[in-house]
Amino acid sequence: MARVCQVTGKKRLIGNNVSHSKRRTKREFAPNLRTKRFWLEEEQRFVTLKVSAAGIRTINKNGLSATLKKAQANGLVKIF
Repeated sequence: MARVCQVTGKKRLIGNNVSHSKRRTKREFAPNLRTKRFWLEEEQRFVTLKVSAAGIRTINKNGLSATLKKAQANGLVKIF
């Protein structure tokens, strides 16, 4: 699972570079991914996730266990 956020499911997008003369060449829009360790209080252990900046904000807002359960229901992460 390369370049995919394990919380939000964001992945790379393909688009065009457009020059001044309107020539179009392919380019990639990559998500802002970070490999980060989070402390999972219920299991008393660290969990390492590859998450985007938006995923980190989601974890900070909703909590780690609730976010992981929602991501697992969507089929994005397999931690539990």
